[in-house]
Amino acid sequence: MSLSFNFITVLCAGLIEAGFGYPARLLDRIRHPVMWIGALLERLERHLNDPSLPEAERRRNGWVALALLLAATALPALLLQYAVLQLPAPLALVILACLASTLIAQRSLYEHVAAVADALDEGGIEAGRDAVARIVGRDTSALDEAGVARSAIESLAENFSDGVVAPVLWGAVLGLPGMVAYKAINTADSMIGHRTPRHEAFGFAAAKVDDAVNIPASRLAAFFLAVAALFHDDADFHRAVETVRRDADAHRSPNAGWPEAAMAGALGLKLSGPRVYHGALTEDEWIGEGREEANSADIRRALGSYKTACTVQIVGLGLLAVLIALL
Repeated sequence: MSLSFNFITVLCAGLIEAGFGYPARLLDRIRHPVMWIGALLERLERHLNDPSLPEAERRRNGWVALALLLAATALPALLLQYAVLQLPAPLALVILACLASTLIAQRSLYEHVAAVADALDEGGIEAGRDAVARIVGRDTSALDEAGVARSAIESLAENFSDGVVAPVLWGAVLGLPGMVAYKAINTADSMIGHRTPRHEAFGFAAAKVDDAVNIPASRLAAFFLAVAALFHDDADFHRAVETVRRDADAHRSPNAGWPEAAMAGALGLKLSGPRVYHGALTEDEWIGEGREEANSADIRRALGSYKTACTVQIVGLGLLAVLIALL
């Protein structure tokens, strides 16, 4: 399959997902592909993550689990792609684009973050805490309105990289198997890549591989968010670029700081900072030099920048597909 065909496929997949999302009927009947990956990983963990084993063996088992997870997901995707490509090109494009669209989260991410703004506006702080708890891993019980809003904006920026840019990037480079492999790695990191007694050793492989595969996407996500600021009167492109340059590496994650810094700079906010995870306070650095006091209006500003950044990515894919086809 040519690189140009890959680009066209993920371009169409992005448009399909933006327009329709993942159908609720499919979710009810067969769940979501990420849920299948998660269920498989849970089974692997039950068999391989024995707390009584030495740390070195649990870490080794984590690498085994990740390898088995990739083999069980990416190889079937490779065979499926090969079978589909035997069909006439237009039909193959439609099928692969529909399959690939299930691995992109543009629409669902927007809806989950918008729900936080709606909850704050309509139900107050308790409703806001409940809504943001569905999309972040930190303790939300003590967050004030500004903390809820910042958490939602941080999640939007980080998941723009993980849930939108990264699967599109790996799909453009490696086709459907690349997208599936990426989602398997990212799902493993979200489930077991934590520094907790149960997962610190076993989840080491997932965390490190996820860091590696997200390096290019996080930088691209920051670029798209900065470019998006050019199209909004209430955002600042130059401040976004400067904040990325100055603060991106201050984040405890080697990747999340890039889109968060771009968003913080564009909107004139402070993001990240101290927060509570698993009952422990983490003294993270602040990203950005703007306001700490964010609110639901700032969430909606962030959502506007996010939609524009998604559009920038789609336009870029189209231009690259044309360019590659002409070369």
